[in-house]
Amino acid sequence: MTPRATPRATTHETAHATTHGTTRAAARTATRAVAPRLPQTFPLATVGLDDAVARQFRLLECTAAHFEGPQLFSADSGCVPGLGRPATTARVEAVLADFLGAEDAALVQGAGTGAIRAALAAAVAPGEPLLIHRAPVYRTTAVTLRALGPRCVRTDLNDPRALAAALATGAFRYAYVQHTRQRLADRYDLREVLAACAAAGVRTIVDDNYAVLRTPACGVELGADASCFSLFKLHGPEGVGVVAGTRDLVARVRADNYSGGGQVQGHQALDALRALTHVPVMWALQSRVGAEVADRLAAGEVPGVAEVRLANAQDRCVLVRLDRPVARSLPAVAARHGAASYPVGSASRYEIAPLFHRLSDSALADSPGLADRTVRINPMRAGADLVLDILRRSLAELA
Repeated sequence: MTPRATPRATTHETAHATTHGTTRAAARTATRAVAPRLPQTFPLATVGLDDAVARQFRLLECTAAHFEGPQLFSADSGCVPGLGRPATTARVEAVLADFLGAEDAALVQGAGTGAIRAALAAAVAPGEPLLIHRAPVYRTTAVTLRALGPRCVRTDLNDPRALAAALATGAFRYAYVQHTRQRLADRYDLREVLAACAAAGVRTIVDDNYAVLRTPACGVELGADASCFSLFKLHGPEGVGVVAGTRDLVARVRADNYSGGGQVQGHQALDALRALTHVPVMWALQSRVGAEVADRLAAGEVPGVAEVRLANAQDRCVLVRLDRPVARSLPAVAARHGAASYPVGSASRYEIAPLFHRLSDSALADSPGLADRTVRINPMRAGADLVLDILRRSLAELA
């Protein structure tokens, strides 16, 4: 028996099928556009608990080398003759330089932003070429660069050949490098970048915010000319930053900050030092909890989670891509269940509850399509059980 022929589609039917297929394909393309997958991330190494304890003990050894007992209970103020700053501040600076293996250290006002601004102002002249990473610049740093006026030349630090080519031009005295990730997919090794710059005779200033005491070594410990970071992000008082590095660069920072009103007063310096004594162990615990949260989410413990990454997006955190576009609403809902919905310093003494927040501006500038479905979660002082419970209850409420 001859099989019955399949009727040929009419021109109208063919056009309709083509249009319908095109519409579905467009919808799939649109879905992919608004819900991209998270990029592969390359989290920085963390410090284990035993090593953190050893760091804490070494910090106290450095403190004992520069303070006599009664000096830890009193602090002075003002520009002490011969020092130009409070004697207590000078002692804390000596402790930090000793602890970080730097030639010198200066405490400055303005937290991490103030430290970066002070170091760059001391190092680079307006119009001078400054080598930086080809990536969105952290917003407060962008303001500093705009105000100081160096001619920023970008190269991809993830590509050693591109970096070598830029350095080979001989155009640069300084390079500026952010230790933590500007782009989620950044993978450069800071030690290698600093070594390449040093070999080319280019000096380096490192933004070490979110990296000091969280990673095995900060920029100055890896050979940078300066590490700049916030003590507010290390549970210290508001507004105190550090520039630790070579003696000549720190001396210029200190000379620029000659005004009595610009000094970090002794009580601020001592408060920051006291806070630092518990930070290494606290950060080690936080890193361990973050890894546990990521593992449990990746294992499917919370419905509604499509993808998980550990990343140094500013602070070390867990990036969670949701299976629905509710990321913009989630922080406010999570706050009703006990989470912090916005940062104070992203690592300050005020932040104890787990943080549920949007991606940073620099991350979103590089990957704007992640905004509707991706949140970052930082456990802060909490355990994994609380973090997962808040996420589970928040997603259920948004269903």
